[in-house]
Amino acid sequence: MDEKWVINGAQADFSGLAARFNLPPLVIKLMANRGIKEEDIEGYLYGNIDDLSDAYLMKDAGRAAEMLKAAADADERIAVVTDYDCDGIFAGMILYTGLKKIGAKPELFTPDRIKEGYGINRRIIDEAYAGGIRFIITCDNGIAAAEEIGYAKKLGMKVIITDHHEIPYITGDNNKRSYILPPADAVCNPKQKDCAYPFKELCGAGVCYRLMCILYQMLGISSKETDILLQYAAVATVADVMELKGENRIIVKEGLKLLSRTDNAGLWAIKEVNEINGKEITPYHIGFIIGPCFNAAGRLKTVKPAFELLMCEDKKQALSLASEIRALNDQRKEMTEKGAQLAAETAESPQYADKDVLVIYAEGCHESIIGIVAGRIKEKYNKPVIIFTETENGIYKGSGRSIPAYNMYEELAKCSELFIKFGGHKMAAGMSLPKENFEKLAKMLNDNSALTADDFIPVVDIDAEVYLRHVSISVIESFAVLMPYGEGNTEPLFFGRKFDVRRARIIGKNKNVLRINVADAENTSCDVMMFNDIDDFLNDVENVYGRQEKEKMLRGAENDVRAAFVFNARINEYNGLRSVQLNIRSYKIIPKNADR
Repeated sequence: MDEKWVINGAQADFSGLAARFNLPPLVIKLMANRGIKEEDIEGYLYGNIDDLSDAYLMKDAGRAAEMLKAAADADERIAVVTDYDCDGIFAGMILYTGLKKIGAKPELFTPDRIKEGYGINRRIIDEAYAGGIRFIITCDNGIAAAEEIGYAKKLGMKVIITDHHEIPYITGDNNKRSYILPPADAVCNPKQKDCAYPFKELCGAGVCYRLMCILYQMLGISSKETDILLQYAAVATVADVMELKGENRIIVKEGLKLLSRTDNAGLWAIKEVNEINGKEITPYHIGFIIGPCFNAAGRLKTVKPAFELLMCEDKKQALSLASEIRALNDQRKEMTEKGAQLAAETAESPQYADKDVLVIYAEGCHESIIGIVAGRIKEKYNKPVIIFTETENGIYKGSGRSIPAYNMYEELAKCSELFIKFGGHKMAAGMSLPKENFEKLAKMLNDNSALTADDFIPVVDIDAEVYLRHVSISVIESFAVLMPYGEGNTEPLFFGRKFDVRRARIIGKNKNVLRINVADAENTSCDVMMFNDIDDFLNDVENVYGRQEKEKMLRGAENDVRAAFVFNARINEYNGLRSVQLNIRSYKIIPKNADR
């Protein structure tokens, strides 16, 4: 796939600010590229939990805390209605743990992913009511459940909504939006137009964390007691792919410190079975190891094992539960590979060649993984993708993933009459519709599309063009102030315009890594590593320079091969020695007739 390499042109007083904060000018440039203004640098570098906004600014949060305190004082049982994904699980644990701490009686309720789908439903409400519960609090869901909340209120139940999803709306004359809020006693969602909480991008667990901070403060409980809640919020923030900016970055940065040395038996066990105990936990570990394990529980079975693990206090028992969850994740991986292959084959068929939005029916694909499959297909074709599968009751259930140029939630809202239910945000959405509306949806989305050919070209956002001397060990060490890396706060990405390739050597147990020794225009040399697409690289070299030059490159003989690379700069430590290692993220072979 073609790519558009774009070098970020953010400007600032790099030298002056570098002197002020005792950092290399390149680090100041990297912060400017991430939208950090001069007045925000100190907070970005040194911000901690004390720098979070006043939680009372969140609309209805104070009222919700008072209601929960009163329920605890009255010895009242509270139904905590969660979602089945990682954010919902950890949001539920924040509420459950916090409410238990204040002496309340929380009970967890989660919809069945397969039979019921996302969000609070009448079955949950009826079950809670029949069991004598008259108080409901949702987490990571509820904002789009006006009908269900109305039903609970008619039964005389008290209801608090905590959520972070977009507020549903209808469009009237002159495209004026009328927002629809559920008739709850309190609605805590920073995306409400009249919510004064300044940071709008908390995940569901983040909203619950701020609510529990109010409750603990109200009851004089030590802020130290919120440590486990902060760990839960950090996991959910990364797993739900929230941008690590502002308060999210603080929550994750501080939460990771606690998670690395956690004394929570469940979190310890999930790290142990994945062989990452003793390591400094990073967003990578959450996004690709810890988060998927918890998600797998809700996808393939129920969330019960996940909650049991997080509540477990015995390490031996926790290890058994963690092993079960890891096995589910291994099963999920196999199913995902099959589902992605099926969807990719469909996307390659002629009927999709001219489609801006890929609306695909993946027959037999397990509905719990359609979101992951949609993400895979989106990455492959850089187009908005919605993957549908048929449920047991004949309804089509879909999950969508989008590209930056396409606001999926708003485009789906234009087709709202086709859905039984839908919700989400700009980059992802979930929905269900009658089988006969599938083709109608595909047609409407593509007929309404305003996407252009340029929108389908992936953009590689590069921080700076550098020579090798610019990325010394000391400079790379200074990048630590930018961590944790993640969505919206990515690892620095650099560009080298012209490298002479002195040698390329295939290494690794599976012969899928290429170690390339290069020299830049200043004749400084360094090893760069390619972990993906090495066959494509070697084929491209041969296509441009011929087999003979490729073979000389592989032997380390003098050759004519030149390339441009986009790379991350890291420090390699081996046998006590430290060296700069550049990890290639993208490349372009320079034509042999280009100016040397």
